[in-house]
Amino acid sequence: MVREILLLGNPKLYEISLPVEHSELPSLTAIVEDLHDTLLEFRSKYGVGRAIAAPQIGEAIRLIYMNIDKPVVFINPVLNVEPSSMMEVRDDCMSFPNLLVRVMRFKKCTIDYLDMNWKPQTLILEGDLSELIQHEYDHLDGILATMRAIDNQSFIIKT
Repeated sequence: MVREILLLGNPKLYEISLPVEHSELPSLTAIVEDLHDTLLEFRSKYGVGRAIAAPQIGEAIRLIYMNIDKPVVFINPVLNVEPSSMMEVRDDCMSFPNLLVRVMRFKKCTIDYLDMNWKPQTLILEGDLSELIQHEYDHLDGILATMRAIDNQSFIIKT
């Protein structure tokens, strides 16, 4: 089911999400399906959208859904960054679809997570995928790209 995406300014976007408990695993299927449907609907409307975090649809749990070539579900992810090298990006977000924000992100990161079978997984991501997962991970901690702006002139309205 397509869910409403919470927009910039909604207080729920600034909350820290709770870890998913193993006992909650059966209820995740419906949330993951909603994230999938919501992402595809956003993509059809705006032509962009590669991942979405559960807090963006009002679910305050540590869950990220990414769909580029295939769906990947990140349960209780833990992000580790390579601090030696950073890049400037123009970050966009489904919670503010007509705004770009200049931010600094790490060029490379590792993410440890549980999959839908509650099995530990690890991914090493670089470049735009590293930026993407950092952006989504921030949502789990109540951090939006607007809070990471390089300066007060880092905001660009998309037309």
